[in-house]
Amino acid sequence: MPDEPSHRIVTSDDIEVSTYLEIARQREGEQPAAATPPVVPARPETVVILDFGSQYSMLIARRVRECNVYCELLPYNAPWEQIERLQPKGFILSGGPASVYEKNAPQAPSHVLESGLPVLGICYGMQALVHQLGGRVAAGERQEYGHTIIHQGAPDEPIFEGLPPSMPVWMSHADRVVELPPGFRSLAYSDNSPVAVVGNDRGIIGLQFHPEVVHTPHGKTILRNFLYNICGCHGDWTAASFIEESIRSIRQQVGDGRVICALSGGVDSAVTAALVHRAIGDQLVCIFVNNGLLRREEPERVVETFRRHMKINLVYVDAIDRFMACLDGVVGPEAKRKMVGEEFIRVFEAEARKLGRVDFIAQGTTYPDVIESAVGSDAAAKIKSHHNVGGLPREMAFTLVEPLRYLFKDEVRQVGLALDLPEAMIYRQPFPGPGLAIRVVGELSRQRLETLRAADWIVMDEIKKADLYGQLWQVFAILTDSRSVGVMGDSRTYGHVVCLRAVTAEDAMTADWARLPYELLAHISSRIVNEVPGVNRVVYDITSKPPGTIEWE
Repeated sequence: MPDEPSHRIVTSDDIEVSTYLEIARQREGEQPAAATPPVVPARPETVVILDFGSQYSMLIARRVRECNVYCELLPYNAPWEQIERLQPKGFILSGGPASVYEKNAPQAPSHVLESGLPVLGICYGMQALVHQLGGRVAAGERQEYGHTIIHQGAPDEPIFEGLPPSMPVWMSHADRVVELPPGFRSLAYSDNSPVAVVGNDRGIIGLQFHPEVVHTPHGKTILRNFLYNICGCHGDWTAASFIEESIRSIRQQVGDGRVICALSGGVDSAVTAALVHRAIGDQLVCIFVNNGLLRREEPERVVETFRRHMKINLVYVDAIDRFMACLDGVVGPEAKRKMVGEEFIRVFEAEARKLGRVDFIAQGTTYPDVIESAVGSDAAAKIKSHHNVGGLPREMAFTLVEPLRYLFKDEVRQVGLALDLPEAMIYRQPFPGPGLAIRVVGELSRQRLETLRAADWIVMDEIKKADLYGQLWQVFAILTDSRSVGVMGDSRTYGHVVCLRAVTAEDAMTADWARLPYELLAHISSRIVNEVPGVNRVVYDITSKPPGTIEWE
């Protein structure tokens, strides 16, 4: 994968309002505002994952967190000073695209191998361990990709506790171990790999397969066995413990200062606001800008939740006319994003100034944001410079408060539930930062926005009635820039075409189009054509990501 340009193209899959701040800064060529390092909660039990360029590295981290063990993903060549501050109880070495015997192939740091701590090597990580500890890895006569059955070759191994003698796993390798390092033994084998799992008595384990993927049914148990049986972890990483330590950290960082938070209605900004409010109460002021690009009844739900349910100090800004004035007639998606972003900044700055002294700004940066922006190494291409990491206007001299900086999305939701946020908000599907502006393809106007709102309302209503909302990553309507001939009431029509988009995904890095029941699609189409003026045709998008994106613009 080639490196992305320094000024990345922001896609409409970006969600939070801080997208706007990042877009405007990048286009103005400004440098990120200075920010103090985030305050990290008191150290939980930690395992460090070293990334050798695997496409599954972030998935390994998610699986470890699911075992209630805290972890951080670092480049394979992270210095010991960076690792030592985490006080790790063990290491996991990810897979990667290289071959260990190639010139300049990445190697496991010597300080990791000499630490005396348990190490789990996965695929390339296993081969790196074997290669560096005195064994030999060579190109295999047969490649091994996909489902494979492995068989335990050594009884009573802690890594296999509670697992059957034979089990399916997901292999993805061309090289193989042909000679074990001193002190190591083969713990499992497959028909094609005499050495599918290796280990020694010092807690160093190597797996030739990928336990982190769903195609390895017992993979999570294997990871749990490493974390609990070999590293000695107890599972102290929970929503409750995170909230307790975050409250302490936020109070320590903020003191008697004042914090503002831009609310979008999305789960990240909502949980951020709720957590900061739990810590400092009325020292927090939330600003919600209604830009006229939200779905039907969405502004009312945000106000109801935060002002009445959560009792948070909320400033509601009706900026619909301002946004419509600058967006009326705009066609290009990038122009829409730029105008929405710049107008948001102007409105947000104006409201912040009205508050007087403001010391901090809270935003919903999550761990995938941090990983995508900062964990790149020469073993893997940098994914992107993320909208939530830096990018505040220069004249806004705020210090960042980012309490969710080390959480994945599912962990954010768990924290939100523990903070008593409504489930409807916690499990709200992702919504693009520029809102409906990029779901109205082509020219933007108030009338076209209202047409889309009406169609989208019907889609949501029927999906929820069918009890499918929670099974889909995203489902929504798109007002295309196409028109078609139709017949309604014995008369010829020339109406708008609405596209229905529904996808399933685990993390939105890839997505598949949802196989919705034909009867449901027919009912949604009938309702839209009959209830939304000016629409005479509904189509269904059956494109996966890649090659498409989830959003159209």
